Amino acid sequence: MLARKPIFPNVIEMNYQAGEVLGCCVYLVFDGPDWILIDIGLEETVEEIIELIRQMDFPLSRCKMIIGTHADVDHIQGLAKAKQLLKAPVFTHPRAIAPLESGDKLRTFAQIEAQKIDMAMPPVKIDGTIDEGEQITVGGLKLDVWLTPGHTDSQLSFRMGDILFSGDNIYRDGCVGAIDAHHGSDIVAFIKSLRRIRESDVTWLLPSHGPFFRKDNALLDKTIARLESYLHMADFGTCATDWPLLDEWEQELAAGTKAN
Repeated sequence: MLARKPIFPNVIEMNYQAGEVLGCCVYLVFDGPDWILIDIGLEETVEEIIELIRQMDFPLSRCKMIIGTHADVDHIQGLAKAKQLLKAPVFTHPRAIAPLESGDKLRTFAQIEAQKIDMAMPPVKIDGTIDEGEQITVGGLKLDVWLTPGHTDSQLSFRMGDILFSGDNIYRDGCVGAIDAHHGSDIVAFIKSLRRIRESDVTWLLPSHGPFFRKDNALLDKTIARLESYLHMADFGTCATDWPLLDEWEQELAAGTKAN
């Protein structure tokens, strides 16, 4: 039996367990023999992850669900394979069903032609949905479901006691999940999600990429302020709400002024 290395009671992160980077963070939440997976990552690491789980003496038949936190290829490409191997149901937010069941390469970021990215995106049948205000039960554990859109419209987070599985909302360095119009990103919604995390009384944030970290309100304030500035920058195209320079230019044209 492989020694388990939980990062918190009842929580194992598979990169940490393996002692190397396998991809996005994959969280195994367990109580007794029952367990769930929050994300699964890329197809190429599914067998390695499942073998680690088996070696830690978790009964594979007791996987209660595999959750896709949102429909991004680096989080969910391996769902179909994991579902087949574990015979476990797959759950996600209702807005993520269409791209996952159709294997939509564009909406899942599996294909970005301009950057010569073209990854397989195996379609997967979704067995159930989870949404804001619902609760997931694992043995005697309860995980409260938060819908925290912004990075995508289907981004889910999960609160368990003083822990928040916080998805792609914020990382230890203050960065956030990619903001992209084709991705369905929404900066206003992103700021609202970050404020919700900031105002919560959780202690630890367990993100979808990189190390877990203690919630730092100063860090969140800085990140929120940065995203608020994005709302008024042409850099973010249609994700921005306005571009003040165009208003200034219109006023200058109307007044007949020009730069000195």
